[in-house]
Amino acid sequence: MKRLLAIALCLICLALPLAVACADGDSSAPTGSIVITDQAGRVVTLDAVPQRIVSLAPSNTEILFALGLNDSIVGVSEYSDYPPEALGKDIITKFYPLDIENIVAAEPDLVMAANIHKDEYVPQMESLGLKVIVLDPKTVDEVMDAIAIAGEATGTEDAASQLIEDMQARVDAVQSLVSGLSEEEIPRVFYVIWHDPPMTVGNDTFQSEVIRLAGGQSMFDDLSGYPAVDLETILDRDPQVIVVGSGHDVEKDEVFEWAMNESRLQDTEAASEGRIFKIDANLVDRPGPRIVDGIEEMLRLIHPELAGETE
Repeated sequence: MKRLLAIALCLICLALPLAVACADGDSSAPTGSIVITDQAGRVVTLDAVPQRIVSLAPSNTEILFALGLNDSIVGVSEYSDYPPEALGKDIITKFYPLDIENIVAAEPDLVMAANIHKDEYVPQMESLGLKVIVLDPKTVDEVMDAIAIAGEATGTEDAASQLIEDMQARVDAVQSLVSGLSEEEIPRVFYVIWHDPPMTVGNDTFQSEVIRLAGGQSMFDDLSGYPAVDLETILDRDPQVIVVGSGHDVEKDEVFEWAMNESRLQDTEAASEGRIFKIDANLVDRPGPRIVDGIEEMLRLIHPELAGETE
């Protein structure tokens, strides 16, 4: 149940509204201030470049580190475990529910929240005088938008632009490799996030987009969200590749062991061809800079004949 709760919290964070671009500014704002339109459509005015930042989502933490803001981070939420330097930051709250008292005690001049916090916690924090922006990317393009917003909010626009350029170049390189694939060369991919019952990904998820960008077809793209599916339907659709989102703990490895050893899966094309793999779930679950690592790793798994060309 603990693992299922953690998955549910992660999926809630991933599954909500569209991003919007950064605003150019507000003529009524004080000189020297920074005006941001965040990915919840909220206009936020910062008095100056923030020096003390709290991150309330692991993906936000990864963005901040990628922008070189290590020294400005004064607190993070649980699961903020990348890059390794993030492990040295004070965990001041769960991802959900939030510990508002601890957040206030960190004395941040910027709090970077996720959509799951928007309705209940963002108003609370703002009523206490905190400046809060919400990052809520739902696609790879919107991850890049989130990075741009974070760069504008923190005075690291140049670093954000360079990071986005590098990410886009890598995505484009993968696209150039898979763009010529015929329909027969695009495998049916069953992505597994849990096994009891089997849970997979629908068409509106990061994992499905990563599979598509890597030259595959997510097998349950006719569904949305993170549905439970029965084994009979899995067998009827006959996956050509099975990919398990795996972590570094025993319970996550248990899902991979299920995929490898479940007797009823042995008749699938994926099992008969030895094409059951695991991938670090954080690469394809977290809407941060490593989403491009996830695309490249997925390419290696489902099109190993092409993957060497991205090296």
